[in-house]
Amino acid sequence: MQNWHGLEWTCEPLATSVNFMDLTISITETRLSTTLYEKPQNLYLYLPPHSSHPRGIETGLIFGQVLRIRRLCSKQEDADAHIKQLFQRLCERGHNSSSLTPIFSQAEDNARAFLEKNNNADTRHFDSTGAPHKLFLHLRYHPEDPPAHEIQKLWRQHVSQPRMNLHSITWSC
Repeated sequence: MQNWHGLEWTCEPLATSVNFMDLTISITETRLSTTLYEKPQNLYLYLPPHSSHPRGIETGLIFGQVLRIRRLCSKQEDADAHIKQLFQRLCERGHNSSSLTPIFSQAEDNARAFLEKNNNADTRHFDSTGAPHKLFLHLRYHPEDPPAHEIQKLWRQHVSQPRMNLHSITWSC
């Protein structure tokens, strides 16, 4: 099965973290935590400011990346570091920090509003068809276990919809 339909399988020893697509998923104590994974080969060749593209492309890129980072990073400090890194990379591509700063500020406000709205509306539990996403957690029964509704409440509170404490970031190139 080593070479099955063109797929090559590799096995690695057990670990507490794994890179999967654009995420690094880690087990820390009793929780899963996530942060962005970026391939070492990525050159981050964002559009330069003198490129012949509408201004909205730059704004859309920043808004989209800030929201993506805020949604994927489970730790505030990881998200802040990745957003600062995005800012720095855009500066390295020739963008002016004074023109980027208001866009990043608006992007942070937009991400905060979007995440608060989605947390309150409980929409992250449904797919595009409106069907609820379900996660089945099978535990061996013990008479002293907490009731299922308590486990579900804790899951929503700490994993599927944790409250984010967004704060302002100082930008500089």
